[in-house]
Amino acid sequence: MINYDIVDGRVKNVKFTGGCNGNLQGIAKLVEDMPVEEVINRLEGIRCGFKPTSCPDQLARALKSTLETRRNI
Repeated sequence: MINYDIVDGRVKNVKFTGGCNGNLQGIAKLVEDMPVEEVINRLEGIRCGFKPTSCPDQLARALKSTLETRRNI
């Protein structure tokens, strides 16, 4: 599970549940206050070994979904 806020187009308060705790804390700190589109561009498509996705990719997907939902409201 990933929780986050988007405030004025910027990513805030990213919290992952599960996954590799240390790496996910690092990702959360690195993307803090970064524009949403930049986070998506940097993280989308990252794979984890032979898996088709990764925790960073899942964050990008979630942010992208939130943006699409907001545009359709």
